[in-house]
Amino acid sequence: MRDGDGWVECDCGNRHWGKHGAAGLLLIRDQHLLLQHRAPWVHNGDTWGVPGGARDSHETIIEAAVREAVEETGIDPAHIQPITTFSDLHGNWRYDTVLATATLDLVARELNDESHEVRWVHWQEVTQLDLHPSFAKTWPQVLEILNDLITPA
Repeated sequence: MRDGDGWVECDCGNRHWGKHGAAGLLLIRDQHLLLQHRAPWVHNGDTWGVPGGARDSHETIIEAAVREAVEETGIDPAHIQPITTFSDLHGNWRYDTVLATATLDLVARELNDESHEVRWVHWQEVTQLDLHPSFAKTWPQVLEILNDLITPA
């Protein structure tokens, strides 16, 4: 049952999608991250971020992040391995980013009209893109985690 769709106003005064919070999946492969170029019509459209969306009440963070990534990019979860989670807390609302490794066999593509494109981006080039505002805000903290996970070549 999908009961997470809907808007919430957080304690910080911002409006967010996901009655029970939201989750996204940041896939890591060979110093590259899988990012999604959001369609112009979606909330904060025409920006880059991770595949993700509303979390349903019965889902774990990882279940929600993987489900959303499958819905938006068609990935096969058999080719990913979750490593850690980063939480962006807003009082009564949160966005959880699951960082996971992806095998070379993982294939991702745009599956619906929410995405213009999905692309593997070198982790040092992420800030060259027009990032989703929330992703841009938390990027320095996520980058600290990535620095521990990715060894530059």
